[in-house]
Amino acid sequence: MTRPTKIACGCAAFGCLGSLLLVVILILVAVVSPQPRHVAVINITDTIAAASGGQGLFAAGGGAESIVTELREATEDDRVAAIVLRINSPGGSAAASEEIYAQIMRSRAVKPVVASLADIAASGGYYVASASDLIYSDAATITGSIGVIFLSANLSRLLDKMGVQMEVIKSGRFKDMGSFSRALTPQERALIQSVISDTYQQFVQAVARGRKLPVAKVRALADGRIYSGRQAKQLGLVDKIGGLQDAVREAASRAGITGTPQVREIGRRRLLDRLLDLQSRSLVDRLYLAYYDLLGPTPVR
Repeated sequence: MTRPTKIACGCAAFGCLGSLLLVVILILVAVVSPQPRHVAVINITDTIAAASGGQGLFAAGGGAESIVTELREATEDDRVAAIVLRINSPGGSAAASEEIYAQIMRSRAVKPVVASLADIAASGGYYVASASDLIYSDAATITGSIGVIFLSANLSRLLDKMGVQMEVIKSGRFKDMGSFSRALTPQERALIQSVISDTYQQFVQAVARGRKLPVAKVRALADGRIYSGRQAKQLGLVDKIGGLQDAVREAASRAGITGTPQVREIGRRRLLDRLLDLQSRSLVDRLYLAYYDLLGPTPVR
């Protein structure tokens, strides 16, 4: 009665061993085979912040630390011929945007960097895009919003009605500046405005440097307003109207790649995310996707 069970277990074990052996062979072939030069796509999404990126297990996010690391790795990898930045971000931290901008400028000195603007690339999202060699935008992309803002809520009247009184002990007169329990003093307002104005000048100068535009022209466009992709092109803020594939082809051409370029997305999907996705696929599909995810580029389809 136990013989069929033993045979079934033996077949299952043999099947698993065979699959494992096939994976090992594919990995060995991948390691010893030369990898083709390809285009790396790095995603900059959501709010740009000075963090490692993402809010969840599978998120890529707009974390400056992760994006800078991905840019540096793509720049140092000889298999990467060019870099495309896929930007879909409303902006965020000025300091985080500055860090990404600086790394893009360093990468740009080594190999072509092309930006592709998606639904929105405004404020800090445009800040980082301006460091690229070339910017592609969809005609309906929301971009621009070049400027800096500080927000503070004054809830003092509401607190009075509720009978809430704040007790503040501070080391200096500006230490509780921006507190929601009271209005800003004229001196505090002037101090905050000076910081905002200085950060704004840094933003304008960075865009002018990255885009090779006169500072005066950028300042005239940088009053915080947004532009459509088509308007931005007419004003010189973007170079061409087109989507991600157009940007990939442009980057490949600038890198001297002929024919259909191969692409590898960096940082978009985590390994566990891929493994969960692979559960519903055939063994051949699993091996193919695992090979290209971990060891090589994915052909453009």
